Amino acid sequence: MSDTRPNPDELLDKIQREDAKQQRGHFKLFFGSCAGVGKTFAMLAAAKVQSAQGVDVLVGVVETHGRRDTIAMTEGLAILPPQKINYHDKLRDEFDLDGALKRKPALILMDELAHSNIPGARHQKRWQDVEELLAAGINVYSTLNVQHLESLNDVVGQITGIRVWETIPDRVFDMADEITLVDLPPDELLRRLKEGKVYIPHQAERASKNFFRKGNLIALRELALRRTADQVDTQMRDYRADQSIQDVWQAKERLLVCIGPHDSSKKLVRSAARLAASLKADLIAVYIETPSLQKLSDAKRESIHKTLKLAQELGAETTTLSGEKLAPVLLSYAQSRNVSKLVIGKSLRPTWSRILRTSLADELASRTTDVDVYVVGHDFDTESLSQGNHSEYDNLIGMPAGQMSAPKDYLWAAAICIAVTGITAGLVNIFDLANVIMVYILAAVFVAIKFGRGPSIFTSFLSVASFDFFFVPPRFSFSVSDTQYLFTFAIMLAVSLIISNLTANFRYQARIASYRERRTNALNLMSKALSSALMVDQIIEISNEHLVGVFQAKIALLLPDSHEAIRQPLVNTSTVPEHLDLGVAQWVYDNQQRAGLGTNTLPANPLLYIPLQAPMRTRGVIAIAPNDPKQIFQPEQQQLLDTFAAQIALALERVHYVDVAQDALISIEAERLRNSLLSAISHDLRTPLTAIVGLSSTLAAQNQLSESTRQELISGINEEARHMNSLIINLLDMAKLQSGKVLLNRQWQPIDEVIGSALRLSSQVTAKNHIELEIQPHLPLISFDSVLLERVLCNLIENAVKYGHDHIVIKANMTNNDLIVSVIDNGQGFPVGMEEKIFDKFTRGEKESATHGVGLGLAICKAIIEAHQGRIWATNLPTQGAKISFSLPIGNPPQIESE
Repeated sequence: MSDTRPNPDELLDKIQREDAKQQRGHFKLFFGSCAGVGKTFAMLAAAKVQSAQGVDVLVGVVETHGRRDTIAMTEGLAILPPQKINYHDKLRDEFDLDGALKRKPALILMDELAHSNIPGARHQKRWQDVEELLAAGINVYSTLNVQHLESLNDVVGQITGIRVWETIPDRVFDMADEITLVDLPPDELLRRLKEGKVYIPHQAERASKNFFRKGNLIALRELALRRTADQVDTQMRDYRADQSIQDVWQAKERLLVCIGPHDSSKKLVRSAARLAASLKADLIAVYIETPSLQKLSDAKRESIHKTLKLAQELGAETTTLSGEKLAPVLLSYAQSRNVSKLVIGKSLRPTWSRILRTSLADELASRTTDVDVYVVGHDFDTESLSQGNHSEYDNLIGMPAGQMSAPKDYLWAAAICIAVTGITAGLVNIFDLANVIMVYILAAVFVAIKFGRGPSIFTSFLSVASFDFFFVPPRFSFSVSDTQYLFTFAIMLAVSLIISNLTANFRYQARIASYRERRTNALNLMSKALSSALMVDQIIEISNEHLVGVFQAKIALLLPDSHEAIRQPLVNTSTVPEHLDLGVAQWVYDNQQRAGLGTNTLPANPLLYIPLQAPMRTRGVIAIAPNDPKQIFQPEQQQLLDTFAAQIALALERVHYVDVAQDALISIEAERLRNSLLSAISHDLRTPLTAIVGLSSTLAAQNQLSESTRQELISGINEEARHMNSLIINLLDMAKLQSGKVLLNRQWQPIDEVIGSALRLSSQVTAKNHIELEIQPHLPLISFDSVLLERVLCNLIENAVKYGHDHIVIKANMTNNDLIVSVIDNGQGFPVGMEEKIFDKFTRGEKESATHGVGLGLAICKAIIEAHQGRIWATNLPTQGAKISFSLPIGNPPQIESE
């Protein structure tokens, strides 16, 4: 008798968790695949329902992005005034955490959970504000996109080509008490984007060409659905544990394979792994050590260890349990993990032993009704998929060419005819002989439905003979007293044969329709999977997954390299066939013809090689080693194989041209930079060269020049040469910075010293300007490369001299954890919208200007500051002038002992 008493430790833990949950606010998260699916709208709609029920709802942060429908939803809700934070000399709005805690509403709305707060706020991230609100007992509604989850950041970046920098830890997502998935099909989302319901028109056009591509949206949607399903599954398991529910809830497929000490366990694990892959299910491998198994030899134990390691390599979670009997321990663990399917091996005991003792499969089946039990034979082909019944080949996509009725089918037909004769013998005195004939015809129809054409024809003839022998006078004789009965026999036989033949034809056509449906479904699944593939590796994985199962064969997808030479398979998988001949594959690729098994070219080869022909060119070769060659060469299978090959070729060509388009964009950008460089050099290099040539020619030709004129000419030559030198230095420095070969020589030093050295180096440039210094006293030491930072200040000062008038201010002060240095001029400022673009290479504030420069100075400044983990930005002053500022992290400066 099992002990069902609750565990005291578990009860205590449950009570503590429930107590903490009651004191904490309720966290509801509106989760979506990307911007525009309607998360904020859904959050506001849910908040309005709460408000209508009398709940105190406060809008903490709602980002409407100018959407009219979203703005309209905020009407009628109390809105928390934002906190004003001075950032870069401008007052900016940020969430007022202290105001929310003081107001303490029942429910607060916090849009965009992954948002980074403005420096100066209490927390760096909005999700930290949410944690403090929940700890204060305030319920929170918030929104999140799947690309902002830290664990999926690399995956999303690989899919979309865009890296999202604002992320949240997965634990924040997991602590949500309720998750509402806000979903929208990709086509509907693209339509909303086109209608301007997601972004304003110019942003929407740029988004549709980059992030909002249909393939990206499909992949992001799948990630969001899977992550939500995982969270719901976790919540369900926690609920089952809290409520002590033992029954399995098959909400998500989870397989458990039981490993034994025998040598065939590796085959069992591989079969279970293939079944889990086909079902998209989690796989758990468990070894149960009973008292009888504790006496195993070291060799057997090593075999078990290798099997568990193989299971881990195949992606399974492994564990070892102990118990008296296999079945109770196995079922108990399966119920605790909410397992839906058990996979075990067929019993290896002799027949007499199985008669005396119940097998594990029978015992499991008798003990549970909510877990499916799969039994895998030890002589099972390890390369075919686990699809339930493997005793017949008819359950596969391929259809056998024909089937012969078994002798037992004819015996059943004879038995049915005998049974009909016995039944009608007692009714002959009640019914006419015509009614007896109908019973025999009915028997022939039943046999046709159940056993096919051959037994049905046999039943037809046997029925006529039985009717003549037992019912037509003279009875018990094949003699016929009335010749009209011969006509009756002929009609009876004809009707029986026709009905039997029609029934058998319908049965065969239904069987064909079933196979066609399976082939169509397999092709549909393959097409859907390939349509969402974004990389060649994904296409290879999808192709292997589908082709192996459909055609019951080993598959290798062979692709060419840059020199049009077929290379080894890109993915290491157990489905790659043996005896793979790259020479044959190369011939198939070059000649675009089949070769190998079943063809006229190298028919002795055990593999069939098929070219992947796309509309533009051949993209690769498929090598197939079928388990049963007869099945794969059926016409229907050949047609399906050709269709699969065409789909794979189209997917490869699509991915290829996506790469070509990306390369073209890179080439266009490189060409733009090259043209900008040539244009800048042609102006800024030719102008000083022309001036130097002119001035030096005048100096050489005129012998009667006064000393003041000569000095003026020499000064002009020197100035133009200095401009040329500055241009060359900028070009070389930018090349070094972009190559990544510049190593920072960081040392702890005061910022005022490097400001002073930069002013000394720029003394010739600033000779006609008034320089004002505003340096905060007692600034801490900063770790930086003094040479590079000196270059930054020189470039900023030179830029201020070029575009300012006569007054320059240099400021240095400390805010939070950063040191801010600013260079301010009193010129016309930056053109509207150019505050960020001026840091791009070959970008100038004035496109057509007589001012020297090629637009590299600020780009170099940005590269140097970012190498120091700092930031640089530009702003226009409210009255007149411009300011360029950069920040450096203070870090942990060393303590200086006072003398």
